[in-house]
Amino acid sequence: MGAPLLVDVWSDVVCPWCYLGKRRLELALRERPAVAVEVRWQPLELNPELPVGGADRRAYLARKFGDPRRVAEAHKRLLTLGAQAGIEYRFDQIQRVPNTRAAHALVALAGGRQGAVVEALFRAYFDEARDVGDLEVLVEIGAAAGLAEQDLRSRLVARETIAAVETGEAAAVRLGISGVPFFVLAGRWALSGAQEPATLVAALDQVAAAVRSEAATAADDGAR
Repeated sequence: MGAPLLVDVWSDVVCPWCYLGKRRLELALRERPAVAVEVRWQPLELNPELPVGGADRRAYLARKFGDPRRVAEAHKRLLTLGAQAGIEYRFDQIQRVPNTRAAHALVALAGGRQGAVVEALFRAYFDEARDVGDLEVLVEIGAAAGLAEQDLRSRLVARETIAAVETGEAAAVRLGISGVPFFVLAGRWALSGAQEPATLVAALDQVAAAVRSEAATAADDGAR
C-alpha cells in the first residue's frame, strides 16, 4: 500500500465556513473509504490584528459588515447549510471574537491528534460559545485530546511554537491564499471554499487517479 494522499486544509477556528468545510470533507471521505488520506490542518488567522484578549463580537461584526441585516442573512444561510452537515451553530450565544494565534499554536503542537484538536476547537467556539483565545480553555482542550498538560501553557506561547504557525501562514501567502477554507490535495491540486461533498469526492477521485498514474509511470521507468 502506498503513502496516503495528503490533504492540506488552511482554516481558522472562528470561521463558520471552515467548520462547514471540515464536515463536508468528512462526508466526502466517507464516500471513498478505500482512498487512504492524511489531513493536515494549516493556520491562517482571519483577524491577526485583534488584541490577545479578542474583541466584543457584536461590535466587531458591526465594524466589519455594517448593516446587521447582512449578518443575520449570513447566519441564516449558515444555519441551514450547517444543519445539513450536522452542525448546530449557536451564533446568538457567542460573545467574543478571539485572537486565534494560540489556538493555531495548539493545533501545531497536536501532531497526530490534530483532527481531534481542530474538532474540539470548532465545537468549543460554535457549539459551546467558549473563548478559544483563552489560554485555560486551550489547555483544557489540549489535555482532553491527550496532550501533556503540565507544560502546555508555556509551549503554547513559546517562540518555536509560534514560528510553526508563522511558517504555515507564510505557505498560505506563497500559494496566494486569501480566504478559508482552502484545500490543497497532494501538494498540487487546490480547491477554495466550503465545497459540496460531491465536489470534494470528484476531486479526490481525480487526484487519486493522477497519483496512481504517476506512480505506475515511475515504476515502469524504473524497470527499464
